[in-house]
Amino acid sequence: MRQGTPKPVLQLVSIPVLAGVSLALWAAWLGWDQQRDVHPDGSTTGPYEAWQVIGLVLTLLAPVCWAAFRRYTAGAVLGTTVGLTVAAYVDWSDDSSGLFMVGVGMVMLGSFVVTAVLSAVIASATQDGRQAAVH
Repeated sequence: MRQGTPKPVLQLVSIPVLAGVSLALWAAWLGWDQQRDVHPDGSTTGPYEAWQVIGLVLTLLAPVCWAAFRRYTAGAVLGTTVGLTVAAYVDWSDDSSGLFMVGVGMVMLGSFVVTAVLSAVIASATQDGRQAAVH
C-alpha cells in the first residue's frame, strides 16, 4: 500500500467540498439567528449565543480533522477558511457601520490559523504513527 500525499485532483476537490460544508454549517448554526437581544437596561447583545458558536466550531472539527487525517491539507485549511469567510461576509454585509469587514477579517485570519495548526498537528501525529508501525 502506497503512503504519501493524495492525488492532486483529490486535493483540489477537497477545497470546494470543505468550503461548502463550512457554509452549510454556518447557515445551520448561525444563519437563522439575526435578532439582537435587548436587555432591560437598554444594552444589546447578539445576534449569536455562545452555544451557537461553540456548536459551529465543534461540528467543523469533524470535517477538518477528517481532511487533515487524509492529508487533504489544502481543503482543511483553505476550504474551511474560504467557506467561513464567505459566510461571514454574506451574513454581516448589511451592517451600515462598515465595521463588518473587521469581523470578516478576524474570521478569515482566525479560521486560517486554527485550521493550519490543527492540520499540522494531525499530519504530524499520523505521520509519526505510520512510521512507528512500519519500523
